[in-house]
Amino acid sequence: MKFSQVLALDDAAPVPESWAQGRTLFGGLQGALLLRAMRRLVPGEIPLRSLQVSFIAPVSPGVPRIEARLLRSGKSVVQVEARILDGDNVACLAVGIFGRARESSIRLQPAAPQNVAPPEQTPERAYKAGRMPEFLQHLQFRWVLNLPCSGASEARTQTWVRLLDEAPVGEAQLIALADAIPTPAISLLRQSPMASSMTWTLELLRQDYDADPAGYWLIDAEANAAADGYVNQTATLWSPDGKAVALSRQTVVVFA
Repeated sequence: MKFSQVLALDDAAPVPESWAQGRTLFGGLQGALLLRAMRRLVPGEIPLRSLQVSFIAPVSPGVPRIEARLLRSGKSVVQVEARILDGDNVACLAVGIFGRARESSIRLQPAAPQNVAPPEQTPERAYKAGRMPEFLQHLQFRWVLNLPCSGASEARTQTWVRLLDEAPVGEAQLIALADAIPTPAISLLRQSPMASSMTWTLELLRQDYDADPAGYWLIDAEANAAADGYVNQTATLWSPDGKAVALSRQTVVVFA
């Protein structure tokens, strides 16, 4: 089942197991499902500016129980909390910040990465059932820099990625794309370790996502620090036409 089809499911319908990431549901899909619940409380014309997520416990594929509540609605900014529940326990918690555009004289954009090979010149990394997380079968990757577990000399990766879905790209799709790759820290290793995101902040820089659904998006990611089994990393998501669309920051636990 494609990403857009999962998002179109009724609340009582189960999420297919093909969207699993180990013991839990793919984090990008968790974020998108939480956004869907938030959007029922926030008008569509108010853009999502930031999504702050805490991955607390595994969310098993099946029928996720999701609750959302309005925290505050101001003149320009609306803040909403949503959570995925496992019984009485919170398994995933998110706060979405939605904001209308304001008049401002300050405009800044991230510097674009240089000398990145285009997707058509980069080999595809095919999905291998039983050796990769199940959700990866729904995406397509072309790795530019430092494959996972390649013994690289730096903890930085550049990856072209797209969803195998013909639906238009919107906020939910950006959440999935931005969380699609493993931590760049494991590029330093030779063996694949267990790893799990603990916290994730995604900041959206644009509101126009009219890119070709078949186009590849570039994730330029770097582990900025690592110690005691925890990795701190950042990433920028670039659209197929070369525009910076989102900034990502995660804290990841790595068992290596």
